Amino acid sequence: MPAEHAAIVGAGVAGLTAALALARRGINSEIFEQAPELTEVGAGLQISPNASRILAELGILERLTDIWLEPDSIRLVSGTTLRQLAAVPAGGFARARWGAPYGVLHRASLQRALLDAVAKEPLCKLHLGAQIGSGTLSDVSGPADLLIGADGVWSQVRESLDGAPSPRFSGNIAYRFTIDAANAPAFLEPTSVSAFLGPSAHLVCYPLSETNGFNMVAITGGNAVSHDWTTRPTETQHQQLLSRFSRWHPAMAKLFADARGMTFWPLYETTEGRWQNGRDRVLVGDAAHAMMPFAAQGAAMAIEDAYELAMFVAARPVAEALQSFETHRTPRIARLRKRGAFNQFAYHARGPIRVGRDIVLGLRPPQSLAADLDWIYGYRAGT
Repeated sequence: MPAEHAAIVGAGVAGLTAALALARRGINSEIFEQAPELTEVGAGLQISPNASRILAELGILERLTDIWLEPDSIRLVSGTTLRQLAAVPAGGFARARWGAPYGVLHRASLQRALLDAVAKEPLCKLHLGAQIGSGTLSDVSGPADLLIGADGVWSQVRESLDGAPSPRFSGNIAYRFTIDAANAPAFLEPTSVSAFLGPSAHLVCYPLSETNGFNMVAITGGNAVSHDWTTRPTETQHQQLLSRFSRWHPAMAKLFADARGMTFWPLYETTEGRWQNGRDRVLVGDAAHAMMPFAAQGAAMAIEDAYELAMFVAARPVAEALQSFETHRTPRIARLRKRGAFNQFAYHARGPIRVGRDIVLGLRPPQSLAADLDWIYGYRAGT
C-alpha cells in the first residue's frame, strides 16, 4: 500500500520540501534534524523555473517573490578583460518562455520560508536536536513506513544502503564573501547574475535584495579541508586564492581585498550508486547525488526530487514507488552531471580553448543560449 507516514532525516531544502510535498498528498511526516537550531549557512541560490514552479505548487513562491530578485539576465563575462561574452535573458523572458520565474536569494531565506510552511502544516512535525543512529527505521519512534535520507553529502542514512553512492572531493574549493552595494565596482551589475570566467577559476556574483549587496562565490582548485561552511581562510590560504586570480583583470584583486566575511569550503560530489534499498529507505538531494555547482542546479534537483518522490509514494506501494522514483530521476541527474562537467571545462578554459570559447559565445544570440536551457528550466516535475 502507499506510504502513510514518513520519517525524514535532515531539515534542509530537500527534507523540508519533501515534508510539504508529502503533506499535499495527505501523508504525515516527521523531520529529524540533528542540529539544535537551524542557523543561516550557505550562499546565494539561483532558483530556476523548474524549481520555482514546484515552490508555487507548494504555496512557498509568493513569500519568496517579496524578497528575492528576478535578474534581467544571466551574464557570462571575461575575467581577464571584464568584457561581456554572452547573456541569457531572464526576468519577464523567463516567465514567458519557461512558465515560471527565475530568482536569486540567500539560501537561508528559502530555508526560512520552507520552515515556516512546515510549522503551519498539521501533517508535518519537526524535531530539532534529534540524532539518528544507524540510519534505519529502527532508529525512529512512531509508525513510519518510509525513511527519507535528506541529510546531505555526509548522509548517515546513505551508510545503511548497500551499493549507495559515496562522497569524493572534487578538487575544487569555493570561497564565499559579500560586497556592499555602496562599495561595489561598476562592473558588478545590480540587476543581473554575472559569472566571470578565467583561467582555472570562475567567480559568480549574485545581487541579493535581502542585503542590498552582492554575494560572491569564487571556485578554483585546491586541497580538501574542513567540511564546515563557516571556515575562515588563513592568510596563507587567502594568498593562494589571490594567486589563482593573478592573471585576471587587476580590478579583481581589489574585489578580493574589499571582501567581507570570507569563508571557504571544499566541494564534494557523490559517485554513482543506489538511492534506495527496495523496501523502505530512499535518498534525495545531495545525499543521493551531490554534484558540482557548475550548472547551478543543486537546490533545484533537491526540490524536484522531493516533489516527485511524494508523487510516487502516494500512488504506489512503498517498495515499488522507491524503485520507480530512482528509475525516473537518474537519467535527468546524469544529464545534469554531464552539463556541469562541460560547463567546468568551458568556464575554466585556458589558452587557445579560452579564445575559441569567447568567440563562439560572442556569435550566439540570446535566444539560442536560452534554447540550450529548455530541457532544464522547462522541466515540469510530476508530469
